[in-house]
Amino acid sequence: MIIALILQYKIIINHLITIKKLTTMKNKQFLSEVMTLAWQFVKKNGYTLSEALKKAWANFKLMIEMQKHIVKFYFQKADGSIREAYGTLAANLIPAITGNDKRAKNDTVQTYFDTEKQEFRCFKKANLVTI
Repeated sequence: MIIALILQYKIIINHLITIKKLTTMKNKQFLSEVMTLAWQFVKKNGYTLSEALKKAWANFKLMIEMQKHIVKFYFQKADGSIREAYGTLAANLIPAITGNDKRAKNDTVQTYFDTEKQEFRCFKKANLVTI
């Protein structure tokens, strides 16, 4: 009986260690993605590293919030005007997607489902103003 409890305890401890390692790996990957986006802003848009990191963190915060619910945010359009948008990436709030998407992925734009227009839209990540 005691041996069985000890074995169960060891199994539980091993599972907890594995979960902690996976969480740490996800955090490292997340930080790597933030830094990659920030360097992209520095190289392509001429931002300082400080400005680029702020913009990169804002983009990732927006993406995480949009995966949960509808978010109000602002971005600068190509003509220079500021657009207010209500968007989401939550699977339960967007319509079913049919067909396959063979287009090349673009890391410089953020796609979202516009809940006012009821269609997918995108904006340049560097043009995000506020959340």
